[in-house]
Amino acid sequence: MAGVAYLVPLVGIVAACAALGVSRASYYRAKAPPKPRAPRPRPPRALDDAERAEVLAVLDSDPFADKAPAQVYAAMLDAGRYLCSVRSMYRVLAAADQVRERRDQRRHPTYVKPQLEARAPNQVWSWDITKVAGPERGIYYCLYVVIDIFSRYVVAWAVAPTEAAAIGQQLIDAACVEQGVVPGQLTVHADRGAPMTAKSTAQLFVDLGITQSHSRPSVSDDNPFSEAAFKTFLYRPDMPARFGSVEDARAFFAALMRWYNEEHYHSGIALLTAGDVHRGTAPVIIAQRQTVLDGAHQARPERFVHGKPVHPAPPTVVWINPPATAVSTTAPPQPTQGGPQREAAPAPESDTIAAPPRARTASRGLPDSSGPLRPVRAKPRQPIAREAALH
Repeated sequence: MAGVAYLVPLVGIVAACAALGVSRASYYRAKAPPKPRAPRPRPPRALDDAERAEVLAVLDSDPFADKAPAQVYAAMLDAGRYLCSVRSMYRVLAAADQVRERRDQRRHPTYVKPQLEARAPNQVWSWDITKVAGPERGIYYCLYVVIDIFSRYVVAWAVAPTEAAAIGQQLIDAACVEQGVVPGQLTVHADRGAPMTAKSTAQLFVDLGITQSHSRPSVSDDNPFSEAAFKTFLYRPDMPARFGSVEDARAFFAALMRWYNEEHYHSGIALLTAGDVHRGTAPVIIAQRQTVLDGAHQARPERFVHGKPVHPAPPTVVWINPPATAVSTTAPPQPTQGGPQREAAPAPESDTIAAPPRARTASRGLPDSSGPLRPVRAKPRQPIAREAALH
């Protein structure tokens, strides 16, 4: 009806209803004000006001205040008195707003989205636990990994046969000593697993001066750095289907963590290794790479059609759930198609302004923008057969 009302002042009622397939009777009926309905008369067998008040007084009395209407109904029959049916008792209670769930109901707390910011290493760590297959079906080993979100550097890891809060606490405690973390410097983020939410873990963080952060329940995006690292670990081509023992798993992951920190080029930190960013040697590496790019540009400048190549820099700030205002201001420049960035080539000097390119639709036989434009009529839609719609 909104479409008909829009077209009526333009083309009239008849044309508007015909164009949209709406009956004119329906249009006039929708415009007419609704007719007031007469109040429904009370049925002759219904309880009058005095009887309803009596039923409510009995239900609210001390002997029956905590009993269901069926219990009150049976007790009143035993006392030789009939008030009304059980269903009528419920109607009287509903009219008095006294029908509701009286048992304690669980109230889900409001979980705040974690928003963590890291501008240097050892400001925000993320840790999680994943399982790897053991020698037999049903036997799994637990891989603990603590990662720095700014540099992607694995600061601590362990493989254990069980999942326990004490193992994670020992890892974080030893990593703080090794990295020289002082109280008030670090925030540790994790999901809501039992080892992460244990009271002993919270007490350790209080003793070390660490701020604790947790993901929202059932929200995997709140812990993206640990999840991404686990995918890199478990999808390695040399990852075995099963480990023969916990010692075998520890030996494998020792080499894997060394590769991840010192050899793997991370796309999120400008194709640098995590160790370079964590130790602060990234500017030296970038300067060396830029020298190579400059030499390649000087040797064959015609191959760099977008200008002088510039090596990208790692991000200056890393977020977990960045606010909307920080996405555009803190995002680092990304290389084009995986390669280094280009400096914009200078525009050619000319006294005349180049003509704008012709519209692509001109090649399809449509009139040029300089000629008169004709409206293009849309092809009418064919009605769908009723039998086909039913199927």
